[in-house]
Amino acid sequence: MVGAAPGPDVLEVDVTLQRVDAASQTLTAKILVQPHGALARPESLLVPAGDVVLETTSLEQTTLKYPAGQQIGSSVVTFNLLDGRVSDYPFDHYNAYVGFQATVGGQPAPVVIGLTEADPFFVFRRANEEDDGLGVVVTERISRSRSTFILAWFMMAAMWALALSVLVAAWLIVRQRRGIVWPALGWMAATLFALVGMRNAAPGNPPIGSLLDYAAFFWAELLVAVGLTMVVVRGARVEGGHKQ
Repeated sequence: MVGAAPGPDVLEVDVTLQRVDAASQTLTAKILVQPHGALARPESLLVPAGDVVLETTSLEQTTLKYPAGQQIGSSVVTFNLLDGRVSDYPFDHYNAYVGFQATVGGQPAPVVIGLTEADPFFVFRRANEEDDGLGVVVTERISRSRSTFILAWFMMAAMWALALSVLVAAWLIVRQRRGIVWPALGWMAATLFALVGMRNAAPGNPPIGSLLDYAAFFWAELLVAVGLTMVVVRGARVEGGHKQ
């Protein structure tokens, strides 16, 4: 919970942080407003006593309105991500400002925010909060989850290991003048395309040109292609020499 309620008459805004889309720089959240005290009808906490106008820090849904006497339903609000680039994957991090200010029946009403995380691919940390007694703004620090970070590191290490394995095998075949070794060529070609599938399976769907590509994927593809070409060129020369 964020914000200090001055009394029982308060508007509680429950925010579920559902999904972070780093490519489109958005944070999707589900909002449920619950008036308390004199702000709610006696029969239900989800029925406001007056017209509720909730102003948000979203640049797309700036205002949410709930008529008096009608049950409040949940709303989906999109907040913007700031100060981050998805090309830094998996080290990218962002800030998001989640804030609300409300009036009930035309009068300012105090607001408290309840935050819940629901995106398994990201970690949310509260960096700052501002509460002027009525409106509340929370700065959320968003970064990749530990599981995503570990898997990305494993994928980069695996790409380098596969590429170096192919390169060492190619060097041995060329050095020993073995000619064209078809099983080795099949394995190298399969590795070349397997790396593409591995890269596309990276959690979070990072775009081409991210740090993951420059740190491992591009180099791994280059080394495998070089090793495959070495074996074919040298093997063709050896096989041609034997025929002569």
